[in-house]
Amino acid sequence: MEAGKIVRLYRNILILLTIPLFSFCQDRDKSHFTDSLNLYCFPDYARIDSSLKEEYPFIVFEKNNFQFFSHNSPTWEYLFSRIDELQKGGNEKLHFYHIGGSHLQADIYTNDVRTFFQTEWKNALGERGIVFPFNLAKTNNPSNYQFKSPNYWTAYRSVVHRPSSLDYGLMGAVLLCRDSVINITFSHRHTNTKPPYSILKIYHNKGELPFELNFGTDEILIDHVEQDPKVGTTTIYFTDPIDEMDLQFSRITSESLELEIYGFQFMNEYPGVSYTSIGVNGAGLYTYLDNKNFEEQLKQYPPDFFAFSVGTNDGNVPYDKFDPQVYKNNLEKMMLKVLRANPKCAILLTVPNDSYYHRKYLNRNIAREREVIEELAEKYKVPVWDFYGIMGELGSSKTWNRKGLMQSDLVHFTSMGYHLKGELMIDAFLKYFEQMKTIQR
Repeated sequence: MEAGKIVRLYRNILILLTIPLFSFCQDRDKSHFTDSLNLYCFPDYARIDSSLKEEYPFIVFEKNNFQFFSHNSPTWEYLFSRIDELQKGGNEKLHFYHIGGSHLQADIYTNDVRTFFQTEWKNALGERGIVFPFNLAKTNNPSNYQFKSPNYWTAYRSVVHRPSSLDYGLMGAVLLCRDSVINITFSHRHTNTKPPYSILKIYHNKGELPFELNFGTDEILIDHVEQDPKVGTTTIYFTDPIDEMDLQFSRITSESLELEIYGFQFMNEYPGVSYTSIGVNGAGLYTYLDNKNFEEQLKQYPPDFFAFSVGTNDGNVPYDKFDPQVYKNNLEKMMLKVLRANPKCAILLTVPNDSYYHRKYLNRNIAREREVIEELAEKYKVPVWDFYGIMGELGSSKTWNRKGLMQSDLVHFTSMGYHLKGELMIDAFLKYFEQMKTIQR
C-alpha cells in the first residue's frame, strides 16, 4: 500500500476514535473530564431552573460558562484556592471589582452576583466595597444604597466633563461642594446584604484635607484616623461595627476650598467577598484610561478578581469607524493597570451584549470585539464570558426586547433582563467552581 494511502487510513481511524470522545463531551458526561481548563465539558446548568430553556429557547445556555483558551490559568487557580479556603470556613478576604458603563452604574445584575457571594457561605459576610453618591450627582443611583445631603453639590462625570483641574479616579466621577459645613448620610436600601463597616475610607482632595470630620452619635466609636495627603484619602477606624453613616465635614481654615468626593469605601474585619461595581453612563475603555488616578486608587485595595464588561460604547459606532486593534490595545492597557495593582489578580473578560446602533442598524462590531477579547484571553491565560454568544449573537437583542428582557433602545436590559443576566453569571461562576474541583482531583 502506498505511503500516502497508509497515512490517510490512519488519519481516518484516528478521527473515528475521536468522535466518541467528542460525543462524551457533547453529552456532558462528567466521567470524561480532562485536566485541561480549555477542554472542560460544561454542563448546561449549575443552579438555573432548567424550565428557562423552554421559556427562552433563543438563549444559548450551553455557552454560559467561563471559557478558557489555555491549558491552565495560574491566577484563576490561585483564586479558586482562596475561595475554597473561604468555603471551608477560612478567614479569606477577597476583593472583587467589576467595571463597565451604564449597565454597571445601575448595579442590578452585579448586585445579584454580590448578594450570591455574601450569602452563599456561612460566616463570610464580606464588605460593601467602594460606592459613589450618584443620586447627589443627579444621575441614576443603584437602588441598593442611598446618600442624602442638604448641601449643594456640583457633579462631574468623566464621560462628559474633562476640566483640567480634576483628575478622576477609580469610580470615574466626582462631587464638589463649597460650603463650610457639609452633611452627608449613607444607608442600605432594597438589598438582602447589609454588611456593617468598622473602617471607612474616604477618597477626596489630595493634600491636607481642610475639614474636620464628625460622625454624630458614632463619634465615640472612633479609635483613630489616618490620612494620606499624597493619594487623597482619610481612613477612619471604629471600635465597633456601624450600619449607616452620618458624616459632617466642617471647614477648619479661612480659605474657601472645595471638598472633592471621589468615593466612599466601607470595610470591616469579616471574611468574605467585597464586590465593587464601577460604571459610568456612556463610559468606554478610553474613558477609564484617561482617569489619571485610577490605578493609584485601585492599589489602595488591590483586586483579587477583576471583570471587564466594557465595550458597548466603544463599539457603538458605524462599522467602518471601529478599529478592533484600538479596542484591543485599550483593553490590554486596562488589564495591565489591574495586574500592576496585583499580579495574581484573576481577570475575567466578558463580551458585550448584542445591541443595535441608533436602534435600527445591526451592530457587527461586537463580534469583532469578541475576536480580540479571545486573543487577549489566550495571551494572559484568563477566561471569557461570552454574553454576546449566550444572547444568540447578531440581532438577538430584538428577540430579548420582544420577550420583555431588553428595553426599546436595544442596548439596555429591563430589570427582569438584568436579573436574568445576574443569574446567568452566577451559574457560570458555579460551573467554574465545579471545573476547578474536577481539574484538581
